[in-house]
Amino acid sequence: MKIALITGASSGLGMEFALQICRTKDKPEEIWAVARRQERLLELRRSCSVPVRVLPLDLTEEGSIRELKSLLEREKPEIQILICAAGFGKIGKYSEISLEDAGRMIDLNCRAAVEVTLLALPWMKRGGRILEICSTSAFQPFPYLNVYAASKAFLYRFSRALRVELFDRGIRVTAVCPYWIKDTEFIPKAKDAGGGRAVRHFPLASRRKSVVKHALLDSRLGLPVSTPGPVCFLHRIAAKFLPGELMMGIWSLIRRI
Repeated sequence: MKIALITGASSGLGMEFALQICRTKDKPEEIWAVARRQERLLELRRSCSVPVRVLPLDLTEEGSIRELKSLLEREKPEIQILICAAGFGKIGKYSEISLEDAGRMIDLNCRAAVEVTLLALPWMKRGGRILEICSTSAFQPFPYLNVYAASKAFLYRFSRALRVELFDRGIRVTAVCPYWIKDTEFIPKAKDAGGGRAVRHFPLASRRKSVVKHALLDSRLGLPVSTPGPVCFLHRIAAKFLPGELMMGIWSLIRRI
């Protein structure tokens, strides 16, 4: 059985990836949708034209990783595409981010993504694709978004290096690095920590349908990095040439707009 394995599938980009994959020519026989909120996954199943296996797992819990591992060993699917979209962030000064939230960001954005990827690799064949959902924040240090940005920088570097290691297996890895997305739960949830004071507005934010469409195309083309929009593309280029201190200074001005 050929499947797509998607984490963070109950909302935002994860859900949108599932919906768009259903409409592709090479759509899988089944989508395995992983997220904590079972009721949202059941809604997704009703919306997809491809059968969806609902896996209500919290990937920050060790037992969930073991359960996913056991399921893969029992079912022995071929994973055509893996999309690690589970993640969350908090915006605010270091003193406004709880210890629990900081640890959970690292657990979900870094450890869980790596563990799910390593679990999936034995079940992938030549032509398989991996999309690690990083962020344009991976390109530089971000004060008032520091733990989240650092976690995404980790996932970005992991993705770039893993891509080289998988060349001989013919498995393509794409680090997807979008800018702010206005129609997901990320912005309102991320602003909870700082009460909306650290970042006042989110100009030129993109939309999830466009981000996912662009990311899937870049993945099919075998690109190592997907910057699905003009802002994140320009940010990626600027970060290659401008010193980190200058980039943080620019960010300090933008976040007050």
